[in-house]
Amino acid sequence: MPTISVDKAALFKALEKEYTTEEFDELCFEFGIELDEDTSQSTKPEDKAQPPQLKIEIPANRYDMLCFEGIALNLRVFLEKQELPKWTLTPPKSGELETLTIKEETTKIRPLCSGVILRNIKFTQERYDSFISLQDKLHQNLARQRTLVSIGTHDLDTIKGPFTYEALPPEEIEFIPLNQTQKMNGKQLMEFYEKDKHLGRYLHIIRDSPVYPVIYDSNRTILSLPPIINGDHSKITLNTKNVLIEITALDKTKVEIVNHMLVAMFGGYAESIEPINIISPHNNESREAPDLSPREMQAEVDYLNQVTGLNLSTTGISKLLTRMGHTVAPAKADSKLLDVSVPISRADVLHQADIMEDLAIAYGFNKLPRFYPNKTAAVAAPLPINKLGDIVRFEAATAGWSEVMPLILCSHEENFEWLNRKDPGGLAVKLANPKTIEYQIVRTSLLPGLLKTINSNRHHAVPIKVFEVSDVAFIDHAQERKSRNERHFAAAIMGKTSGFEQVHGLLDRVMLMLRSVFITREDGLKKESLEGYWIEEVDDPTFLAGHAAAIKLKVADKTHVIGVFGILHPSVLHKFELQYPVSTLEINLEVFL
Repeated sequence: MPTISVDKAALFKALEKEYTTEEFDELCFEFGIELDEDTSQSTKPEDKAQPPQLKIEIPANRYDMLCFEGIALNLRVFLEKQELPKWTLTPPKSGELETLTIKEETTKIRPLCSGVILRNIKFTQERYDSFISLQDKLHQNLARQRTLVSIGTHDLDTIKGPFTYEALPPEEIEFIPLNQTQKMNGKQLMEFYEKDKHLGRYLHIIRDSPVYPVIYDSNRTILSLPPIINGDHSKITLNTKNVLIEITALDKTKVEIVNHMLVAMFGGYAESIEPINIISPHNNESREAPDLSPREMQAEVDYLNQVTGLNLSTTGISKLLTRMGHTVAPAKADSKLLDVSVPISRADVLHQADIMEDLAIAYGFNKLPRFYPNKTAAVAAPLPINKLGDIVRFEAATAGWSEVMPLILCSHEENFEWLNRKDPGGLAVKLANPKTIEYQIVRTSLLPGLLKTINSNRHHAVPIKVFEVSDVAFIDHAQERKSRNERHFAAAIMGKTSGFEQVHGLLDRVMLMLRSVFITREDGLKKESLEGYWIEEVDDPTFLAGHAAAIKLKVADKTHVIGVFGILHPSVLHKFELQYPVSTLEINLEVFL
């Protein structure tokens, strides 16, 4: 969660009340933010050297509260001291919009662009600092360190449209970067800022590209080299009156969200908000940016009341949602629906569940009635497979075995070759780009993890008895995700004797608790008419010949091979560097559901 520092006196003046720290903390809680620190109560010398600050933690999805203006505006609306502004676009007096043409070459590096003009903006030092700070916060959060979106701001009076957004080889791009005096080309700029603490971390975004994005005005003056740095020629100052904001991006949604945030937070300081005509000839597209019309949604009255436990009328709901910035009216077609206009500043509202959350905040979380919901998916219950796993886990632990939790990833060799098993292909889920050879695939058996755990603890006294109840994974093209999980139970014992009888006893105990009857040899041909499990000798290269058994289970006239147990082959012990005999057991729990 980002933490925003705001001037305490300025914020309380904007809220028209002098709050105590406790009162403001309570206000923040009610609104869904958190007061992290009031520096007026701090004893640190650096805090005493500046005016008192309020450090406020903001939810990561509330991009509209990443600056002083956003916090003050939203709290004033919440306290019903004002309504949220209705942002509108005003065309220039000449009637001709500034244009920004996107060239086709930009598709190779950063294809999207948007922008807006703030006319006759009035900067003070505080407003200017907040304007720069908001851009930085958006870069760090929503823009993912400028990889998805980058913002450039320019003094419009120092440049001349129409503007073009192009992509050129770095050697052909020459300009004086912000706050520098020497002209550089793109390649020289990369070398110059390589060790810069602030800009150096962004160079990798475009450094290896054959072309760099660049924005020109009609005089071929470079405005910026996104996402790295603006040009010094068009830098904004406290005296700037007309601000051109250009935003380049890889993400179509985020580029407009950023545009909306800048307009919503600082459009109020400007005389007018002027659109820009964005032209993409290669896409046969022309549009005006930004679109400041609110997003229209619908919410069900019954849903809002049911989830919150309230019984409010449409009028009551509308009034509460107005405190969160929404405009609400009953739907004409259905009285049980509400038409909700979501303002441009609320990019976090995506579903009627978000409307419900805003309703609960406006009503007051501490005031919501406490009740047990009759019909809701929020009442938790264990999944059957988890409940089954807990039964097996409890029985194994009670029998004196220690539970372990190894990693679900292993090497291809550990999963197949070290167990003397062949990879049939199309079985194991493989990592496309594993960081190390140890983590190449998702395990298809729990045995590698158990044996590696025993290996890591072989200095302990024997016998070592361990088990695990967890998932393995297989490729399955019939599933939507092209893979499926299976819950397995596995156990291993290393000691001076084989321990075969101990894993056999553990198997019998677990099957007894799973209410599966053991079918003995004496039952003979009766197996066809009985339900239960039995074991049969099996030739498995993982185990010593003649010392392994398959576990078969009959349920509802179907026979399943659910697992195998036995004494490990000496070659397996050698591969896992185990000095004593080891017996293992592994069964598939899914068939018991």
